[in-house]
Amino acid sequence: MALPCGSGRRWTRAVKMTFCLFFLIPMSSFGNRNTNTIFDKKQKLEVQQQLKRLNKPALKSIESPDGDIIDCVDINKQPAFDHPLLKNHTIQMRPSSYPEGFSFNESNDVSSNSEPKFTQPWHLNGRCPEGTIPIRRTKEEDLLRAGSAANYGRKKHHSIPSAQYSAGQVIHEYAVLTEQGDKYYGMMAEINVWNPHTQETKEFSLSQFWMTAGRNGQDLNTIEAGMMVYEFLYGDNNTRLFTYWTDDSYQNTGCYNLACSGFVQVDNQIATGATVTPYSNYDGTQSSVKFYVWKDINGKGDWWMKIADRDFGYWPSSIFSILSDSASSVQWGGEVINLMQDGQHTTTQMGSGHFPEEGLGKAGFFKNLNVIDGSKTLTGPRNNQTIITNPNCYNLVNYGDSFYFGGPGRNPNCP
Repeated sequence: MALPCGSGRRWTRAVKMTFCLFFLIPMSSFGNRNTNTIFDKKQKLEVQQQLKRLNKPALKSIESPDGDIIDCVDINKQPAFDHPLLKNHTIQMRPSSYPEGFSFNESNDVSSNSEPKFTQPWHLNGRCPEGTIPIRRTKEEDLLRAGSAANYGRKKHHSIPSAQYSAGQVIHEYAVLTEQGDKYYGMMAEINVWNPHTQETKEFSLSQFWMTAGRNGQDLNTIEAGMMVYEFLYGDNNTRLFTYWTDDSYQNTGCYNLACSGFVQVDNQIATGATVTPYSNYDGTQSSVKFYVWKDINGKGDWWMKIADRDFGYWPSSIFSILSDSASSVQWGGEVINLMQDGQHTTTQMGSGHFPEEGLGKAGFFKNLNVIDGSKTLTGPRNNQTIITNPNCYNLVNYGDSFYFGGPGRNPNCP
């Protein structure tokens, strides 16, 4: 039907304008609304499909005091087995052997009901039964923050420790100790637990280890774990346990925690992505977590990880190309994303937020550092060097098998 706006009929000027505005403007708005509705429905469908893929059916769910929901998932139905190379994988409940020289001083029994040597808030409200693993439930808002369901759990900025890395205004800053020059079949480290401040939602602060092989930007393989504060990923500023891996320099493989298939978890007491407590106190009580990683060379060659007193799980050798053999470097330390907001260095902290020169109880530390070298011998770091991108912002003081690290970020000497 033709609109009467151009009609020769005797419409008053006011009626004409009202009539035309009523028909013309809302119709344009309706068009936008329809487009947005279609987009919203498509996005919502994509999010719901991804949530269904990520959140496996739970035999029990536990609400954590920090707002997380921990689902106790059948160990044989965990995300790992969505990986095409793990479809017929037989889960290994324990490694075939432990490296000579590793001193755990705790039970190696994965079925033990002993209290873990560090705690997570969800433990206050329950535990997952034997035959299940705890998985932090992914929520709709987690996927929406990621921008798309496909991006969730992936590294936004691809890098490993180097003298300086920048992409536009995004800068990775490191205070790291690197051991290289041999083949490596394992490592151990005790990492101090802090809750560093982060300035921007998309900035993170972490303390971790890397075991790597291959070339950055090409065929890099990594095994990574530690603790991080990352509001963009988790929706809060808690310090959380994390794992990561990649087989292709962070391009298409790998993810944080269990957001994609690959890592096989066997422990029913520790949840990746969940908060780690307690935090250390400045000039007070210190908290730390021990990490052990080793290649089970007497078994299937998988990379096992023990956290505190628990055989936590393993990265199957089959998901790697180069790391299926050995690592070529081991790294320990801190990393910060600096977005250079308003042209200034970030105030995001590393470690305790204090410089390493302040020492024990005040600066973050890594200690009991060891590697399993090419002769399958456990030894302290020997062929090591430090990577410190900006010592006026974050620094590291090396003592061989331990170091202090960290800093406040922006300060008079780091504008």
